Order: sequence, then structure tokens, then C-alpha cells
Amino acid sequence: MFDIAELPFTVGEEEKQKYVAKIQEVGSYQGYKLRQFWHIDAGVRDQIEHYNFHTDVTLKEHPEALRPFLPEIDGFVRHNYFNILLPLFRLLALGLELPEETFVEKSTLASPLSDTYFRFMKYYPRSSEDEEKTKNVWLKGHTDSGALTLLWSQPVSALQIRTTDGEWKWVKHIDNALVVNAGDSLEFLSGGFYKATIHRVHQPPPDQRNLTRLGVFYFSLFDDDVKLLPLVRSPVLQRVGITRRMDDELAPTAGVYRKARISSYGQTSLKEGKDKGVEEEEIAGVVIRHYN
Repeated sequence: MFDIAELPFTVGEEEKQKYVAKIQEVGSYQGYKLRQFWHIDAGVRDQIEHYNFHTDVTLKEHPEALRPFLPEIDGFVRHNYFNILLPLFRLLALGLELPEETFVEKSTLASPLSDTYFRFMKYYPRSSEDEEKTKNVWLKGHTDSGALTLLWSQPVSALQIRTTDGEWKWVKHIDNALVVNAGDSLEFLSGGFYKATIHRVHQPPPDQRNLTRLGVFYFSLFDDDVKLLPLVRSPVLQRVGITRRMDDELAPTAGVYRKARISSYGQTSLKEGKDKGVEEEEIAGVVIRHYN
């Protein structure tokens, strides 16, 4: 799949423009996110490009280079959904002592109710000036907005996870392995029992700094009509308590939250948070933190 993942980045700029995602207009990544769309820090814009598919890969037209490989892409999307995502959702539901299908029922495949997306993503090296201005951070520490994110391991290091002690740890590459990050929506529904993973993208180590970094991702979102409220019927939550990020009456749907997060990312001015090295903004009634 990594060979196919290279293809959208071989497309000419004129053709790319035909398939640019309407990120700010509709809060969706379907299509291209081109380089320098996001503001990272200190006036520096990103050098990251990605192409995104809806889980119904026939929903929209794709660049010509990708069309012969749509059956393979569709098969890989289904593999991620049926063989990886659904078993994880069932385990997470059992962890809350809820029926196995609790989360499965909230995330349908290839449905207009969901904007779950599959992504090919390429990170390009930056100038020494940009690295200095951003302290070598390519994407500030953040949490994903969705339920679970599946990242297929690849050899160029850049992903770091923030520990509970506030330290950043490199994620080691293992062939054919997966990195699974929990997102905000799962944290909301689990009443804080499953914490969203705080992660960032950092300049690779010295021996890899001149390489491009190619990523393959599956961003699982709950269906747009799912209200992001704690599952209070969980016996586990009844025993350990619930941590809420917003008042129940203000809780957005997954669709409202997804659109607000996507359309605003890298476009808004952040304010200094209460904790050192943390910036904040409020989106859809939720305080979003960015860790630097």
C-alpha cells in the first residue's frame, strides 16, 4: 500500500487543484490538503501534503493516477475497518462493561452518515530557518478529533507521544505494525476513561532529515449524528466516575465537532493556556489544547 500511497504526490499541480478538499468551507478533508495550508508557529507554514478518501472510495472522483488502484485501496480500507477497527471497538466496549457492539453501531462504513477518511500523507523536509523558528516541531502536540486513528508504521521517525509526565517519546518503527491513537470523541463517550492520545510530529533524527516521510492512516470518526455524551449506563463509569470536557447540554454531535475542528485547524489564533507550554482555543464549546 505504501507504493500506491506515493501516487497522489506524483500528480501535477494543475490536476491537484481539481481535487483540493473543501476544508474550511465544509470541514472535510476529502481530497488534497496542499502544503502551506496550516500555520505551525512563528509565521512558519507546513510542508505536509495529504490526499484523503471517504471510506466509500467511489463517492468522489480521484486523480487519474489513482483510478486503476481503487479496488486495492477499497480492499485495504475494508481490512482496516473489519479486521482492525471493529475488534478494537468491541474490546473498548467490553472494557466499559457495555454490549460489544456499542461503539461499532456508532461508526458505519462507506456511509453518508460518516466522514471517516483514509489518508496518504507526505512530509517534506523544511529549511533550517523554519526548523529554528518552530524549535523543530512540524505539528504541535494535539489530540485527534475522532474515535480511533490507525497509523501504519513506517521507517522515518517523526511521531512522538506525550507521556503523563509531560515528556515526549519517539514511537519506534516496527515492520507491518500499527500505532493506534485514541481521539477526543472516544474520550467524550467514555467519560474520560479512555484518554485521547497527545502526539506531535517532530523533525526526524539527523540521519533521516533529508528524507521525505510517507504515511498511511485510517481516521475513524463516529457517525455525524452521534451525540458526544458520556455513556453513563456503563457500570465501570458508575464505579470510577465521569470526567467531562463540556456540560452535557452543550455537547456537540460528532459531525458538528468534526467540521469545527477540521475547518479551524492551523487557521486560528491560539491563546496562552493555564499550563506552561500549552496554547488553547475553544471549538464547538470544547477547550482544545495545543502542546508545544
